[in-house]
Amino acid sequence: MAIGPPFHRGVGGPGGWWILDEPELHFGEQVVVPDLAGWRRERMPVMPEEAYFSLAPDWICEVLSPSTTRIDRGRKLRIYAGAGVPHAWLVNPQDRTLEVLRLRDGAWTIVAVWEDAAVVRAEPFEAMELDLGSFWAQPPTPPLAP
Repeated sequence: MAIGPPFHRGVGGPGGWWILDEPELHFGEQVVVPDLAGWRRERMPVMPEEAYFSLAPDWICEVLSPSTTRIDRGRKLRIYAGAGVPHAWLVNPQDRTLEVLRLRDGAWTIVAVWEDAAVVRAEPFEAMELDLGSFWAQPPTPPLAP
């Protein structure tokens, strides 16, 4: 939701992206559904008519949960790398972290890891600041006094 208006619609930001919720991606025999995916409009000027996408997105985002972390970090990241997706975000609401990955020479490189209420510029959306505190359902629990 935070990147949608500025990047997808261009409201308060640069625009230039298609950002979709749970698109079905077909890469040969591999079929995956990321939580979010984005394509630069310069690479995909119009939305395809098919019910799925075979053009690799420029960015994917997976929201990790105890039941999906192993698949998202393992199988799905390998498929995204093989398809040439250049950017991936792993959002962990339980740990309150955003992990930003960049594909380099076929392997994922950690660009940054932020936590809690950090205000960040996370590629490929570094044109605007994101307040991670708005990502989390609950504010952090303050530590107990000794």
